[in-house]
Amino acid sequence: MKTELREKVLSFGADICGFAGIERFSGAPDGFHPADLFPDCKSVIAFGIALPKGIFMAEAQLIYAYYNNFALPLVDRLAFQTAVFLEKTYQGIGVPLPCDAPYDYWDEEKMEGRGLLSMKHVAYLSGIGTLGKSTLLLNNEYGNRLVIGCVLTDLQIESDELAAEVCLEQCDLCIRSCPVAAIGEGHVRQKPCRVNSFGKTKRGHDTVVCNQCRTVCPMGLGLA
Repeated sequence: MKTELREKVLSFGADICGFAGIERFSGAPDGFHPADLFPDCKSVIAFGIALPKGIFMAEAQLIYAYYNNFALPLVDRLAFQTAVFLEKTYQGIGVPLPCDAPYDYWDEEKMEGRGLLSMKHVAYLSGIGTLGKSTLLLNNEYGNRLVIGCVLTDLQIESDELAAEVCLEQCDLCIRSCPVAAIGEGHVRQKPCRVNSFGKTKRGHDTVVCNQCRTVCPMGLGLA
């Protein structure tokens, strides 16, 4: 089942797929454990779509902003397809989660939001990648270009092995390059990051004005 599921998720358009048993989530904060969303959850199926390298190399940030957002519904569609497939094929239950918004948690003062589950932690626990000093997910092949989604299921699926560390031990470029000093090793202050990173064009279109932590990372584009 695990092999067939992985092949099917990849055929839906994912670039990578991993699995984590519910026991891997023992350290999740209260309210952000898979079983808080689906009490019968036994496994999590995680997957990612890699953004093209070119959007990180283009001079116009509008290109990066547009296609970064463009990928979100693609990942959500993949989650929906995966949930339908496992329910039809294995008679289990599949709970697709939005890869980004909407979510409930919001700290107005800190401008801190949290998804229903932390997708980068789901990816880490599923063996897809590791977390860099910037807290961005890093994958050996795709760098920090993956947009992650997942499906919760009551099917028992063996966990994949955790990924080997990707972040370079002596590198702190993401920390030193942040123009608002929002990054400490292993954490990011969301308020200064949000205020500095997002803006609007003169016509009112949402855009991104800073993605330094992604672009300066030596592992940002991956090794492939």
